[in-house]
Amino acid sequence: MSSFSSEERSAPFTLEYRVFLKNEKGQYISPFHDIPIYADKDVFHMVVEVPRWSNAKMEIATKDPLNPIKQDVKKGKLRYVANLFPYKGYIWNYGAIPQTWEDPGHSDKHTGCCGDNDPIDVCEIGSKVCARGEIIRVKVLGILAMIDEGETDWKVIAINVDDPDAANYNDINDVKRLKPGYLEATVDWFRRYKVPDGKPENQFAFNAEFKDKDFAVDIIKTLTLFCIMNTTVSESPFQCDPDAAKAIVDALPPPCESACTIPTDGKIYIVVKLH
Repeated sequence: MSSFSSEERSAPFTLEYRVFLKNEKGQYISPFHDIPIYADKDVFHMVVEVPRWSNAKMEIATKDPLNPIKQDVKKGKLRYVANLFPYKGYIWNYGAIPQTWEDPGHSDKHTGCCGDNDPIDVCEIGSKVCARGEIIRVKVLGILAMIDEGETDWKVIAINVDDPDAANYNDINDVKRLKPGYLEATVDWFRRYKVPDGKPENQFAFNAEFKDKDFAVDIIKTLTLFCIMNTTVSESPFQCDPDAAKAIVDALPPPCESACTIPTDGKIYIVVKLH
């Protein structure tokens, strides 16, 4: 069981909504910087930003204090991915590996493009639909080199180590064998998911072929990040104490006190305001 927990602030599907992470002591931490990249030998931590089958484009807010998870915004509007036929929302649990960063000032030797200024993305293929803000332990299986509007945007394929079938998955060829068509669907989804927004199809290095586990782990190692605002990295000049972190979170209202807005992802929600 994970020693991390999450706390929501403001109402989902609003500009103010945030998910903050806590450690085992209940202290607020940064999911970008305070959660170790490794959970165990050959096992990585993954921060779940988007549960499978959902549409809201959630991400770690790399520029906000404590880096909570929030919904992405474009031109003042909350972002949702379209239901790209035949798919419903995201087709995996989608998230990021903490303490990694794709440097926008560095040209990737494999793609010839600079990084997208975000942590490295993970597509978790297990059977469980994870929760937003959940921290899971994953085995890396392979990686896809996507080029998104001229930026390198690696996509790691992984499986939750607690998945009932995790022992059967050890490399990308196991995914090809046990989930036929799933990797092809992954490429198709990433290629076309921005087209409904009027953008061109995304491109890929290596002719959209998935690289194996060893290649993926090497990429992750090259993208490790020395931390900025955090609560646990004592040698960092940007460390803040737990009380200062709590003050950042307390400045925002809890979910039940926020004004509700209607999301635009085509689903119907019933929201109960507590008093």
